[in-house]
Amino acid sequence: MPDLLPPLSTLRAFEAVVRLGSVSRAARGLGRTHGAVSKQLSALHAHAGVRFFEKAGTGLTPTPAGRKLAAAIAETFATLAGAYAEVARPSRSPAVQVACSATFAMRWLVPHLAGFTVAHPEVRVRLSMTSAREIRAETDADLAVLWDWRSYPADDQSRAIRLADANFVLVAAPDYPVSVSAGGLTAPVRIGHDHTTRAWDLWRANGGADLKTEQVIAFPHSHLCIEAAAAGLGVALIERRLVQRELTGGRLVALGDPVAFDDGFAAIPHPARAASAQTRLFLDWLKAELTADQTALA
Repeated sequence: MPDLLPPLSTLRAFEAVVRLGSVSRAARGLGRTHGAVSKQLSALHAHAGVRFFEKAGTGLTPTPAGRKLAAAIAETFATLAGAYAEVARPSRSPAVQVACSATFAMRWLVPHLAGFTVAHPEVRVRLSMTSAREIRAETDADLAVLWDWRSYPADDQSRAIRLADANFVLVAAPDYPVSVSAGGLTAPVRIGHDHTTRAWDLWRANGGADLKTEQVIAFPHSHLCIEAAAAGLGVALIERRLVQRELTGGRLVALGDPVAFDDGFAAIPHPARAASAQTRLFLDWLKAELTADQTALA
C-alpha cells in the first residue's frame, strides 16, 4: 500500500496550491521557492498519471480529480494534526484543547493554525472535531468554538466570549437553476443541516432573500452541504469563510450578498476551570485571525 502513495512532500505542495490558489502563494506559505513547488506538482502529476489543475487567469483551479484529492488530503491532514498533538511532547508542552465542528477545523482553523504555531511554538493545540450536535456533549475541551452559541443553555451563553462576526451567504453551482424575482429566489432544492436549522431562521430574521423550494435535503456536516451544492444538488446557506475557496475558484456562486448574524462566532470556556495563560493566548490569536479574515473578505 505505501508504494501506491506519492511522497508526502508532493501532497503538502498540492494541498497548499489548492488552498491558496497559485504556486507563488503556496511557495511563500511553505517557505519554498516557486521552482521547488512546481517540481513537486510535476512529480505528483507524473506519479498519478492525471492532471490535477487547470489554468485560471494567472492562477490555478483544481480539476474534478484535484478537488477529490484535495478534500481527502485536507481531512487527512486535520486528523493527522490532531493525532500528532495527542502524542507529541505531552509532558513538556502546555496544551489548549479546542472543540469545534469538523468543517470549521478542516476549512478554516487548520489552514490558519501555522500562524499560531510560529508565534507560540511552546503551546500545543489539540483539536476535538465533532458535529454540531456532538459538540454540545464535549466536556474536556478548554474552549468550544462555534457560531450557534445562542442555542446553548443560559449558563453557557453567559460565559461565551464573542470572537468575530459571522456572515452567511446562499451558494449554488454556477449552472444550478435559480430564478430571481421581486419576491426573492426560487429553486428546486434547499440543502439543510441535520442538526440545526438556526442558520436559515437567522437568515430570514436578518433580512436575507426569501428562498422558495419544492424539496429539502439535509446532511450532518456543513462540509457535505458545501459539496452537495457544488455537485448541483441544491442551494446551501454557508458561513462565507468556509466556502470562500469554492467561490474564488468558481465551483460555487453567491446568490446575493452575505448577511451578518449578530451573534457571530464565540468561544465557550470550560465551565469548571479557569482559562490558562495558553488558552488566553489562543483566544487572542483566534479573535484577531477571524477579524482579519473578515476584513480581507469585505
